[in-house]
Amino acid sequence: MNAFSFLVSTVFDLYLMVVVLRIWLQLARADFYNPFSQFIVKATHPIVGPMRRIIPSFGSFDTASFVLAITVVVLKFVILSLMAGAAINVPTLLLISLVSVIKEAGVLLFWMLILRAILSWVSQGSNPIEMVMGQLTEPLLAPIRRILPPMGGLDLSLLVMMIILNFLNILLAQYVPFWASV
Repeated sequence: MNAFSFLVSTVFDLYLMVVVLRIWLQLARADFYNPFSQFIVKATHPIVGPMRRIIPSFGSFDTASFVLAITVVVLKFVILSLMAGAAINVPTLLLISLVSVIKEAGVLLFWMLILRAILSWVSQGSNPIEMVMGQLTEPLLAPIRRILPPMGGLDLSLLVMMIILNFLNILLAQYVPFWASV
């Protein structure tokens, strides 16, 4: 049963990552003509498109995609609970789903920062994925760069942001229910 649980979790987590990226792309106003952005849009549009007719956006926040993200996590936990034969508590499930979406966004940001750091060592900057990662992370890194002075060509803003993310993860694990378990 563990192998099937792993498979279900992986499939739902990968799609959740794509949905969170769609929300993030719209919030950051990233280039939607970029091939990576086009993949994200095409992977989510069959579900988000019809949902947008019913659920309006609030400014640049795509509520239909956020509802889809919550739905993906709810479906994941319902399927895993049914596979394990466990009872389903709806209020707890909704809280776990909200926490999971927020935590997934943080985890995605963390890995994007690591990828961006690695690509900065080996890439020339013309990669479409690297360009989108820059558009997504730059609004978070720019304030740190204004505070931190340049250090001999090294960009320490990535390191500072990773430390902040780890601090927030540890802090939220202490005070937010289910944070450490999702």
